[in-house]
Amino acid sequence: MHFSVKIGEEYIDFCTNPKLVETFAENISPAYLVPILSHLAGQTIVKERTLVVFDEIQLCERALASLKYFCEEAPDYHIIVAGSLLGVAVNRSQFSFPVGKVDIRTLYPMDMEEFLLAMDEADVVSRIRECFAADTPMPAALHDAALLRYRQYLVVGGMPECVKQFAETGDYTLVRHTQDTILTSYLNDMSKYNHLNEIKKTRLAYDNITVQLSRKNTRFQYKLLKKGGRAAEYENAIEWLALSGIVSQVYRVEQVKKPLENYRDIDAFKIYVSDPGLLCAKKELLPDDILYMVEELDDFKGGMTENYVNVQLVRNGYTTYYWESPRGAEIDFVIQREGKLIPIEVKSADNVRAKSLKVYMDTYHPSYAIKLSTKNFGFEDDKKTVPLYAAFCI
Repeated sequence: MHFSVKIGEEYIDFCTNPKLVETFAENISPAYLVPILSHLAGQTIVKERTLVVFDEIQLCERALASLKYFCEEAPDYHIIVAGSLLGVAVNRSQFSFPVGKVDIRTLYPMDMEEFLLAMDEADVVSRIRECFAADTPMPAALHDAALLRYRQYLVVGGMPECVKQFAETGDYTLVRHTQDTILTSYLNDMSKYNHLNEIKKTRLAYDNITVQLSRKNTRFQYKLLKKGGRAAEYENAIEWLALSGIVSQVYRVEQVKKPLENYRDIDAFKIYVSDPGLLCAKKELLPDDILYMVEELDDFKGGMTENYVNVQLVRNGYTTYYWESPRGAEIDFVIQREGKLIPIEVKSADNVRAKSLKVYMDTYHPSYAIKLSTKNFGFEDDKKTVPLYAAFCI
């Protein structure tokens, strides 16, 4: 476990101190822990004035369990913990999570808006939000510039270190090296926090996700993992990836009614990865191929764009679903927005002819639909046209 105490400007790291884990093993009551942690920090931990930070908390289950007692017995102490879902969510072997005693916040990769802000494009963000709200086109020059930023975001993604490096250097090679390091750490964590007999299946499933996104039908198919692959063999691996936050499952809804959760088909789903930059890195795509959207990527553009949109929607708190008619018409996403069930059609370019969307609208008569593509903002025939770079506004 990595333990730190921040008092004023001082930050002390106890990552290499094995005695700390032993301390939590002995006793996790605040009365016992606070004097010891104060001694290790070299300064007194003061109620309501000292912020105590536990980092990588998944490495010490007893430290996570101690939060229950800090909440109940010593609420005047300010405690923040940080840790990977890979450990916190899926590595609970001995101690239960302190339910109701911890205020949980999920940190996602940076979305398109945050990427633009990191690129010093605050004025562009404001203009995008204005155009989204009013359904008025962006000035052509700004529209083209924002589309370039969108393609850059596909390459760089939203991992903070990658965005920081790109903002400072503009070097795609440096960013790709960092992305490869992150992907390697994912594989290592699959071995660290997973059951031994599931490690190979989990890695195989993760590697295969990007392959399935290259297919015209991006619905996840177990048989593509290996010949004769079945759900019973791989569903635990998929669940592990979803619990860890590495991927998102988007289920098909059989009927578009509230609540959508009641009508999901648990046997039909798509899987998207958590960060578009890591997706491109895993596919070993050249930055220029993405920036110029070369024809060789035609089979992958659709899945990559859907993945990007799902990241933005999940980041905004939506639970995403997709819909499919008996005759094969398909809507990429259905969400509940402002109390209304809204279909979202996604196109990777400016071809916005959407036969499937017409089928959906004739069937369910939604208040309006959203069409995401490279076309500028607009609203016509109950369809709100939104450029892909503005997906964060939804």
